Amino acid sequence: MMETSARNTSRVVVPHAVRWHGRLAAGLITAALRSMAASLRFHVVDPIGLTTGGHPKNLIMITWHNRLALALSVYTRFIAPPYPGRRMAAMVSASRDGGLLARVLENFGVQPVRGSSSRRGPQALRELKTWADRGLDISLTPDGPRGPCYSMQDGVLALAQVTGIPIVTVAVNFRPKITLKSWDRFQVPIPLGRCEIVFGEPLMIPRRISTEDRAELRATLRERLLRDTRD
Repeated sequence: MMETSARNTSRVVVPHAVRWHGRLAAGLITAALRSMAASLRFHVVDPIGLTTGGHPKNLIMITWHNRLALALSVYTRFIAPPYPGRRMAAMVSASRDGGLLARVLENFGVQPVRGSSSRRGPQALRELKTWADRGLDISLTPDGPRGPCYSMQDGVLALAQVTGIPIVTVAVNFRPKITLKSWDRFQVPIPLGRCEIVFGEPLMIPRRISTEDRAELRATLRERLLRDTRD
């Protein structure tokens, strides 16, 4: 009985740490992402005035998993500058690959939170709430980390419920681009191309909602993000 209890209490998922070669790779990826963003011409559609200082309170921002190539640059270039000290926390996988991505986030000044729907989910949700309570924006990919592509998972709504923070869709569209043969059809912008960023209207999620209302709100968020997505 004692041995069984010990095994059960030891099943806490500890995120993989990045080693020296991972830190080196993260530095190269960071430089490549910044160079890529610097080469693009941007067009911003911002009905809520987020990029001009019109929305100082923190938000939960959702972007499709296959548009992550420029998500960090979008935040540091367009969202954070009008608000001195504004920062973001983002969920990344607890896996070894997630450790590399977490280091890239840190290079951009973003607070990584290690977890996913299948690994450290409850712990990560609590950590995200802690950072939200401290005033940080939260970034999530509603169809990550395993898809299906362009699906809307419940975690986004759950976080909005416990934090009381509105959700804003952020569509990022590239032209021209390379589309990889991955589950999410990951997109890589071609340097010197164009990038369109479309922000949606904030959507509040009530703390107490029925199963039917939850499904309807999840569908609404998905429709809003798909409406502004250009494939």
